[in-house]
Amino acid sequence: MIRMTSLTLSSVIALFFLSCCAVMPASAQADTKADTAKTKTSTAKDKTSTKEKTSAKDKAKARSKSDAQDSESDAGSKKKKGKTADHKGSAKPSLVANYGDWGAFLAQSGKDKTCYALASPKDRLPSGLQRDPAYVFISNRPAENVHNEISIIMGFNMKDGAEARAEAGNASFELVAKGPNAWIKNPAEESRFIDSLKKAGKLIVKAASIKGNVTTDSYSLAGFSQALDRAQKECF
Repeated sequence: MIRMTSLTLSSVIALFFLSCCAVMPASAQADTKADTAKTKTSTAKDKTSTKEKTSAKDKAKARSKSDAQDSESDAGSKKKKGKTADHKGSAKPSLVANYGDWGAFLAQSGKDKTCYALASPKDRLPSGLQRDPAYVFISNRPAENVHNEISIIMGFNMKDGAEARAEAGNASFELVAKGPNAWIKNPAEESRFIDSLKKAGKLIVKAASIKGNVTTDSYSLAGFSQALDRAQKECF
């Protein structure tokens, strides 16, 4: 648009001076020639300036486009690397066998294995309270030298450090809570806890949610010993 405007304006000025030259005195004609020369010079400068601006804009656009392509290339490369890393680090658990109300599972990534026995509660109170699924599992991770680690998922958030208990037969164990997870508070009692599960017929877990709702989950222990033995056999 700038080029077209400059050229049109120059043509109009030239025509105006040509039509006036016949009646203008010689001195006026001289002045007019000088003005025309100035106008042409100005127009030439405008054209040069416009070309330089256009060239600068084109170069800037080219650089921006190149930078954007480089960024997209880097981002794509990072995404591919991320997907590859996630794929390598993923280890989907698979059911090895069912024993009563318990299952033996194996998850393996490369040489690293995680084997565990798992069960979900048979009864949950209060029955009308909506919660996420709950589980108890005992896991083994040989690469980390972890043996029979006990974990309980409550299916709701608890107050950190809130009182929670697990009862199996006549034995009672204090739990430590963090978010929706709970563990045996005293690690030295884990072996006794597992022995109690092998002897008892039911495991009861009691805990209060962060909202103050007191819940009770009851687990059947039928098949627990067999599932735990099979999980250990898969890892060791």
